[in-house]
Amino acid sequence: MTRIALESLTKRFGDNFAVRDVDLTLQSGSFTALLGPSGCGKTTLLRLLAGFEQPSGGTIRFDDRSVADARTMVPPERRGLGIVFQSYALWPHMDVAGNVAYPLGAQRLGRAETDARVQQALAMVSLQGFETRLIERLSGGQRQRVALARCLVTGTDIILLDEPLANLDVHLRTEMIDVFADLHEKTGATIVFVTHDQAEALTLADQVVVLESGAVQQAGPPEALYREPANRMVAGFIGRGSLVTASLTDGQVTLGGVAVPARGQARGAKVTLLLRPDDLSLAEGGIPARVGGSRYLGFGYDTSLSLANGETVTLVSRERLQAGHAVHFAVRDAWIVPD
Repeated sequence: MTRIALESLTKRFGDNFAVRDVDLTLQSGSFTALLGPSGCGKTTLLRLLAGFEQPSGGTIRFDDRSVADARTMVPPERRGLGIVFQSYALWPHMDVAGNVAYPLGAQRLGRAETDARVQQALAMVSLQGFETRLIERLSGGQRQRVALARCLVTGTDIILLDEPLANLDVHLRTEMIDVFADLHEKTGATIVFVTHDQAEALTLADQVVVLESGAVQQAGPPEALYREPANRMVAGFIGRGSLVTASLTDGQVTLGGVAVPARGQARGAKVTLLLRPDDLSLAEGGIPARVGGSRYLGFGYDTSLSLANGETVTLVSRERLQAGHAVHFAVRDAWIVPD
């Protein structure tokens, strides 16, 4: 398997930085999600890895081999990787087997070996028996599997996925998440996955990289980004949560005059707390608040609470609470967001 190292990687388009001084290590066999809002640079970063764009500065290394810098660039076909595009990029005039076998054409393999590789790739994505099926007769999820099989047929150990679930409905997305997880386990490939959907990133990846304006805001395990975001941008982008102002007195963090358990480094008399809905609950003698409104979720009600300082938090309540009612809530855990 292949380890990917990005060293001070930068890409400019004119005076605009699409990727800015990115330093990242993607360990061999890892599953990394590039996550961020539209225009954050995640797709450009994937294109740099693929060889579709040349860096303006910095270096990309696959193991100890430099594949790109500002002066030289190994072309995509010589990088030993596979790519699955958002649009699938399948040939409509070919059947499933023809599409999957297409990348093997340049290798001049015999018919028997080509057929064997196609069968193996189709088996990995559970499409045995679909060899002669035309692309137009496949569902969206099946087309996605064909694109994956085409990516796998060459035996690559680097797989790049460019928002592969964006065109699927909710049911098929859930199905394909299981397919990607199974694929990673079977192949042990180093996978880089671009998405704007945080749920996909947190579910699939063992490392999540959050980007904004081309720069890495935080990179690490999903649990770390969820529980200990590095700044306000990550705190507001990852998961559901509320950012509120609390006081620091004699080393104790208080909210609404009530002491709360808070992790992280506190500086100054005021701190910003991240409160997750799953860490809040209604409780007598807790922090005073007033109900703003409720929304039914199926397993409970998303309830907005207004604090005395005008800020709001969200918790999940079993029953619908009437707007305007005074309540109290307790905090099980809070994170002090770094300045």
